[in-house]
Amino acid sequence: MAEGGSDGQEKTEEPTQKRLDKAKEDGQVPSSKELFVFTTLFIGMLIYVGLVPVLPSLVQEWGMLFSFSGEKGLTDAIFGNLGASFRFMFWKSVVFALPMLVVVIATQAAMSGLINWSNGALAFKASRINPLSGLKRMVSMKALVEMLKAIGKVTLLISASVMVFVSQIESLLVSNATHLTGGLSRMNDVFVLLIIVFLFVLGIMAMADVMYQHYQHNKQLKMTLQEVRDESKQTEGSPEVKAKIRRMQMTAGSRAKARKAAMDAVPTATAIITNPTHFAVALKYEVGTVGAPTILAMGRGHFAQEIISTGRDAGVTIFRNELLARALFFAGQVGEEIPAPLFSAVAGVLAFIYRLNEEEEVDAPEVELPEDMRFDENGKALL
Repeated sequence: MAEGGSDGQEKTEEPTQKRLDKAKEDGQVPSSKELFVFTTLFIGMLIYVGLVPVLPSLVQEWGMLFSFSGEKGLTDAIFGNLGASFRFMFWKSVVFALPMLVVVIATQAAMSGLINWSNGALAFKASRINPLSGLKRMVSMKALVEMLKAIGKVTLLISASVMVFVSQIESLLVSNATHLTGGLSRMNDVFVLLIIVFLFVLGIMAMADVMYQHYQHNKQLKMTLQEVRDESKQTEGSPEVKAKIRRMQMTAGSRAKARKAAMDAVPTATAIITNPTHFAVALKYEVGTVGAPTILAMGRGHFAQEIISTGRDAGVTIFRNELLARALFFAGQVGEEIPAPLFSAVAGVLAFIYRLNEEEEVDAPEVELPEDMRFDENGKALL
């Protein structure tokens, strides 16, 4: 059955990546003692087997450190040989210990990924020195499992040892009875066989323990459904906020598409009404068609400058009238016909432009707007 959270809900959800990363930062990673024992013993046996051919020469070199030639004083010889023997043992130990260290690091990396330094694991926690907390750990399910594992391991290793010695005791007795060197060699073979059997037993236990530790680690990090929701809100925001962001993104995208389509249509405009730089409205009208002129594009500020520049490059006639440009901008809609109250004013402007395009000499028209179509630059009606 799944464990319960602090809010009473069951921890049924798999841990999120954020939860896993946080646990790793705190030093909470899966680790198997049995795997460490197996790998350490395995590399130790390899080193031992590798040292057997050179062991006599090492023993001889070690023995020479305790020989005295008489050329030096006794005190100097003793301290000199002690220093040499210490250096001898130190460097030989380094050769033995370095592979062990590499194996330990590689084993942990195989268990939980790359090694990372966690200050959280080293931080002081009062619960570690609290007797009550220590007692709880001693009687916990984890402690019971560890005790059963230890009992099982000892039982299996003792049984394996007994089986090896029982199967080899006769050959050992015969070898020792016939020749001392042969007996020692036979004992070495039995020792290697015993280590191999140990490795087999410990290997099985290590595989089982690795799977158990990963299962236990994942179980401890499981989350309640509410915890998953809370974390999602913290990282991505609430569903309401995300929906609002999506709407804003869709609106922005739609506006960008509409703006591009409007700018693409500007070169086909009949005229552009400006104010003279703050507002710009591109109109299209074809003589002989039914309906009023259509607004192709309109904008203010920088967008107005783009409309004017694009229209000028395309040879579109630009007519400057402050009030008419504002009226079209605040009362009209892109893609729709101009508002009915502006028909007369726009018709006069377009007639002027048509005659101008015919190279007639004509004065600019007086544009008259209805009172309710007069706006200031902020869209407020002018009284």
